[in-house]
Amino acid sequence: MELGTLDEKFLRLAIEVSRRARENGNHPFGAVFVDAGGIVLLEGENTVVTGNDCTGHAETNLIRKISRELSNEQIAGGTFYSSAEPCPMCSGAIFWGNIGRVVFGVGIEGLYGIIDNHPENPSLPVHCRDILMRGNASIEVIGPALEAEAIKAHKEFWV
Repeated sequence: MELGTLDEKFLRLAIEVSRRARENGNHPFGAVFVDAGGIVLLEGENTVVTGNDCTGHAETNLIRKISRELSNEQIAGGTFYSSAEPCPMCSGAIFWGNIGRVVFGVGIEGLYGIIDNHPENPSLPVHCRDILMRGNASIEVIGPALEAEAIKAHKEFWV
């Protein structure tokens, strides 16, 4: 999928956050939230291992920050960038967090092609679109995009 220049820039930032999560001893997932004016407001990285919390996914961590720190006005028109397709739990958090636009890197097929059956990552391969389209809010979903770049942080991690 072709992205605009700003979407590419911010998706690459989410991918960089995923590398940082890996360097910090966690699973390589990252997310960023950018307001309608193109300003990065918050970042979230995976903390499942270091936080000893199975819900410490990058997206869920970021939604928690968004809910605590941003106003509805700051959230409106913003975009949520994720290095990987949000799982069902994170998709629910995105929905309940009133996010209107999501752009993600590697899709579940590409990701599960590497991590399927890994004991640290149980598989629940449901597309985020399938979850988000069932709600009563209109959420634009773009992805997978920049998959070759997004998958790099996962290679050799899930061995």
